[in-house]
Amino acid sequence: MSDDFHVFALFPTPIIHFDLPNSAALNADLKAVIERQEKTDKGTEHSNFGGWQSSWDMEKWGGMPAVKLIAFAKNAANRVTCNRSGQALSISWKTNMWANVNRAGHGNEFHSHPGSFWSGVYYVDDGGIGADTSLGGELEFMDPRGPGVTMYAPQLAFNCPGGLSVGANEVVRPKAGRMVLFPAWILHQVRPYKGNATRISVAFNLSL
Repeated sequence: MSDDFHVFALFPTPIIHFDLPNSAALNADLKAVIERQEKTDKGTEHSNFGGWQSSWDMEKWGGMPAVKLIAFAKNAANRVTCNRSGQALSISWKTNMWANVNRAGHGNEFHSHPGSFWSGVYYVDDGGIGADTSLGGELEFMDPRGPGVTMYAPQLAFNCPGGLSVGANEVVRPKAGRMVLFPAWILHQVRPYKGNATRISVAFNLSL
């Protein structure tokens, strides 16, 4: 093989996830404020099937725990956003956020978040999924490249970063204290939760 043989991973789709430091205290505060809000807010229905989804103004009723959480999201977004020359930017993101409480059988169908640049989710309580993967509730992303090689030869893949799942979907498993950031346009869903506990998360959008 010649030395000028190169494989480029063009058109990447970044999915960022990281665990917040010392998240237990923040999770306890978020859980308390969300459970209190669930008792007074009848909730909304968008992509969710079952479960409770709050109004999209958690910044107003979430108090300091919500302020702390969205600050992590904004900082993360600035780390992975640049201009077309690759230069780092510091953006004053406009945000909206909401809480989700899922119990047995609840989830979300495939959807995207129009009108935003980044979207994300933070897991306050994973409902036991972090320790037992059989409980479902995964965040699932649809390959934006479409059917890819699965249309013709589903047993084949590309030998390059991100190439093994071409034409298929990828999942991120919830874990308490974990934040996931992704492009707002990518189709995603939440698989049904099969546990008997309560699964709590906070979703958010970042726009200009």
